[in-house]
Amino acid sequence: MLIFSTQVDLKSHLQSVSSSKKTIGFVPTMGALHKGHLSLMAESLKENDLTVVSIFVNPTQFNNKEDLEKYPRTLDSDVEKMKTLNDNIIVFAPTVDDIYEGKTISQSFDFDGLENQMEGKHRPGHFDGVGTIVKRLFEIVQPTNAYFGEKDFQQLQIVKKMVEKTNLPVNVIGRPIFREENGLAMSSRNERLTIEEREKASFIYKILLEAKEQFGTKNAKEVAEWVEKTFNKQTDFQLEYFEIADESTLIPSKSKQEGKKYRAFIAVFVNEIRLIDTISLN
Repeated sequence: MLIFSTQVDLKSHLQSVSSSKKTIGFVPTMGALHKGHLSLMAESLKENDLTVVSIFVNPTQFNNKEDLEKYPRTLDSDVEKMKTLNDNIIVFAPTVDDIYEGKTISQSFDFDGLENQMEGKHRPGHFDGVGTIVKRLFEIVQPTNAYFGEKDFQQLQIVKKMVEKTNLPVNVIGRPIFREENGLAMSSRNERLTIEEREKASFIYKILLEAKEQFGTKNAKEVAEWVEKTFNKQTDFQLEYFEIADESTLIPSKSKQEGKKYRAFIAVFVNEIRLIDTISLN
């Protein structure tokens, strides 16, 4: 398996093995790979001539220094997991200096308001960091198709908007959430949970399923109030936000309208570990 740590070496290799007729699939990750990541890679391998996977913990999208420091970094085990899929995956694991060239700062983006909801409200600057790194990686890899999981649905919409506004020739593909057997959305941050916490955290998905059922007969405000009251009774969790929003604009919903798609979004702390999840309500 080829592993590149500099953009110069990666570009050189891709130029030597690619052509206008070959498609490149790209899966950007921050490592600590799980089955959800591997499913994106499997999709890329099936649909493209070449598959590139980046493993890079991007500092500019963390507004919490401690969260950045504690984020799991498991390159060796990540590579072993990828080998079980295909030994021909091209791995790009750069340093911060190689990506940012000594200037570790975010570019400012206008995502037409998508950045002001949910995660954007609670993590100032987060989506400027996301836009900066994804744009940079797209410019380096020049993929035909790029694959993202829908657990970070707001991020998926942000990336699609960034591609649209910067005219990058990349097809952005969202794929369904992979879940643990108990329903917990797979996430690299799950590695920081104890076995007991991991089991308790299945409560988050159970709440989302109940919220979906309630949304059939109640309005968004009533469902949100029920979610907040339910979490207030739970000493193991701290609810940061719960929102029901229009899938395309991410603007919180006040009333249902025919023909629109709605989605519930949630962020919860289990001790100091922040977990997010989402579910389609249609």
